[in-house]
Amino acid sequence: MRITPETVRDEHAWARDRAPVVVPVINETRERLGRLFETEVDSVTPEAYRREVDAVFADGEAAVNVAGCAALLRDLDVAGDYPGFVVDEVLGRELAATIAGGRPLSLLAQATFHFVDVHVAEDETADGAGAAGADDLDAALAAGFQTRLPGWEWREGESPFAVGAGRDE
Repeated sequence: MRITPETVRDEHAWARDRAPVVVPVINETRERLGRLFETEVDSVTPEAYRREVDAVFADGEAAVNVAGCAALLRDLDVAGDYPGFVVDEVLGRELAATIAGGRPLSLLAQATFHFVDVHVAEDETADGAGAAGADDLDAALAAGFQTRLPGWEWREGESPFAVGAGRDE
């Protein structure tokens, strides 16, 4: 595989066009997590998802890594599927983390990836033609973007743990 600026542009367009599949997965994930954590979580619109895709791909260092992971997952298939379980999980987890950004969000996205992955069926994926990594790709996009997008109450406003200029110490 060779990744060029054109490859990254193509992956950017592909991820934006994936909104009809990814946004419902994001919203279903937020509903499930909200019930588990007894909180209300805002849903995500296709427009908000696309804006956030643009933001991720505007960072060249993140963009090339997101593009590479996405392209690998979309094409990844392993005879018998199960022997490839580790590689598609690793790529999916890392893709979700890269999309989410730095710590602690990257770690949260990795955990969320596994939660999402068990709910994304391979036959629900529109692309990938049965490739083992296709469902992991959709799960990674949903986990990464649901983590970085606003809507979680605990992320609204300033953290009570912040210390520094202008704060009570």
